[in-house]
Amino acid sequence: MERTGPMSHLDFWTGGSRSTMPALPLDQLQITHTDLKTGKLRTSPALHPEQKADRYFVLYKPPPKDNIPALVEEYLERATFVANDLDWLLALPHDKFWCQVIFDETLQKCLDSYLRYVPRKFDEWVAPAPEVVDMQKRLHRSVFLTFLRMSTHKESKDHFISPSAFGEILYNNFLFDIPKILDLCVLFGKGNSPLLQKMIGNIFTQQPSYYNDLDETMPTILQELKDIVLYLCDTCTTLWAFLDIFPLACQTFQKHDFCYRLASFYEIAIPELESAMKKRRLEDSKLLGDLWQRLSHSRKKLLEIFHILINQICLLPVLESRPCRGAGREVPDHLHRASSSALLSCSSCDNIQGFIEEFLQIFSSLLQEKRFLRDYDALFPVADDVSLLQQASAVLDETRTAYILQAVEGAWEGVDRRKATDAKDPPAAEDPNGVIALAEPVEGPSSHLENSEEDELSPQCMGAAAALGPPVGGVELDSLISQVKDLLPDLGEGFILACLEHYGYDPEQVINNFLEERLAPALSQLDRSLDRQVKPDPTPLLTSRHNVFQNDEFDVFSRDSVDLSRVHKGRRKEENTRSLLNDKREVVAQRQRYEQYSVVVEEVPLQPGEGLPYRGDDYEDEYDDTYDGNQVGANDADSDDELISRRPFTIPQVLRTKVPGEGQEEDEEEEEEAEDEAPKPDHFVQDPAVLREKAEARRLAFLSRKGYRHESSTAVAGSPRGHGQTRETTQERRKKEANKATRANHNRRTMADRKRSKGMIPS
Repeated sequence: MERTGPMSHLDFWTGGSRSTMPALPLDQLQITHTDLKTGKLRTSPALHPEQKADRYFVLYKPPPKDNIPALVEEYLERATFVANDLDWLLALPHDKFWCQVIFDETLQKCLDSYLRYVPRKFDEWVAPAPEVVDMQKRLHRSVFLTFLRMSTHKESKDHFISPSAFGEILYNNFLFDIPKILDLCVLFGKGNSPLLQKMIGNIFTQQPSYYNDLDETMPTILQELKDIVLYLCDTCTTLWAFLDIFPLACQTFQKHDFCYRLASFYEIAIPELESAMKKRRLEDSKLLGDLWQRLSHSRKKLLEIFHILINQICLLPVLESRPCRGAGREVPDHLHRASSSALLSCSSCDNIQGFIEEFLQIFSSLLQEKRFLRDYDALFPVADDVSLLQQASAVLDETRTAYILQAVEGAWEGVDRRKATDAKDPPAAEDPNGVIALAEPVEGPSSHLENSEEDELSPQCMGAAAALGPPVGGVELDSLISQVKDLLPDLGEGFILACLEHYGYDPEQVINNFLEERLAPALSQLDRSLDRQVKPDPTPLLTSRHNVFQNDEFDVFSRDSVDLSRVHKGRRKEENTRSLLNDKREVVAQRQRYEQYSVVVEEVPLQPGEGLPYRGDDYEDEYDDTYDGNQVGANDADSDDELISRRPFTIPQVLRTKVPGEGQEEDEEEEEEAEDEAPKPDHFVQDPAVLREKAEARRLAFLSRKGYRHESSTAVAGSPRGHGQTRETTQERRKKEANKATRANHNRRTMADRKRSKGMIPS
């Protein structure tokens, strides 16, 4: 069988060469083969069902969860079949591979079964056997390579499919669809993100119809989210109603570790559902508002279910067994709302340690569930329950209780805790006997159910998100406004800011009350498109400024009048560098002052009748002439003229009158001095020509002693230019060029002078 282009079967008969023919895409390629019925050669398209091999691909099944040997063996056998089939598929040539992919339905079912049933990383599985892990890795790689090849339309310059035909093949044969692409991202995204991004990008590029499919899929995804929230809301409400009516079922629930599982589910599911709703804020605001309301209701019911379990399993048995220890102490309000018919019997008043231990164990297992602890503590303070246990038992483990309370406080880190306890707890009054009693009557189960249904979205339902903190500003306030505006883009920033200030800067409570139309009357009267007004800085700019020009003569902010004659705008035209240098007014003003230093008075003229002033050399009778005979300074090298003579006066250069030729003489003198001061050449280094002659003589003497042939310099010089060079000349020149660095010593005299000038060699 031969792969040819249209009419290329003529080459088969004529023996013509196909090397010069351009390669055709697979969708246009024709294959010449022998008809099995007639025995004649005929031409058919390369992509044809007849080219498909008869092979059955078995469906994939996930590995067993409990590692039963028989089930493991069955899984390994089936997985081996799948892996071998995929390896065979990947080894097929280009045309055979695409025929199998397009026309083999069992292959598509096999790949779909893997994407559907393969365990995800977040699934809970018992540690599988090593052979199961190896088989899963092999299957994972083979399936990924299969989808990768299916998404590549050009494997080489000779094996490719035209882009338009490739897109039609993918779309019309359902080789890829949006659910498959989503599963591929989940299964192979980690570690293969760049390759997977290129693969999916090529699919959407070659077939833009997938964008329309994705657009039609989004309402389905939103509907799935709605189904999840509705199912969660229905389940939570049903469980809460059942446990509230029949609390005796709490023991049965706790046998299956229901408290821990409930808290773990809350910690994982609630934040994810909230995040999913916020990401779809622009799709259907009315539907999202309804879903948000139902999710908030589900959150509250989950917390109340947990509280009912704690009450019935731990707190109410302790309260019934030791009522006397509660005198004089306030009993939490949520315990009074419980039905008295649901109290569990206790054999004796001393048998309460088991219930306390159960309470400590439950909360010790929940310490890592930070979000759940915050929301539960906001609605039902854990400190109240611990206080009740401290009243009931004198041997309560203070270390464990302190650790639990510290963990609950740690869960509030980074979140402003709500301090408004008056809105949650009814006022209490003290009777004459000193016992604290609630001012309002205790509600029964039925009234509690009704009130709970009416207050589905009370502030306590929001938990930690409803925390009331101090006023915020800056970037944090902008972030809160943006969080609300992302979900409600029609609202103005000024209206959102007013709502945040009213509800304690809690964006979730603002969104809740707005969607339920339960805003405060003051907020309902505001314009919902109100823009945010920038508050002016209370500190004026002029009083807060500080710079080097403050309070100077030109500071118009600190003085009323400024001398405008000293202000010049722009550059003065008459002033330039030459005129500035020619301005000698300052020199003339100082000339008279410096001329006074040149006046030396040798003789003072006396007027007739004036007495002679005292002179130091006049004769004095009391003069001490003891040392007059000593010759002071007689042996010094300095002459007496030099000691007693006055230094001649020198006019400063700036005041001198320029004499023609004086500057030139000074320059010549400076040049002569520079020549005299220049370092003299060091002649201890001999002439390089002499050194070369001596070295050549020593080398010739050495070679003559060793018996070597004398190398003639004429071999290096060679013949005149234009007459060609002999082989010996070329070799000698090459040797000289290669080895000249080993013998040369350039700039010796210059370097020697440099060393001497720096003091390395004595002069």
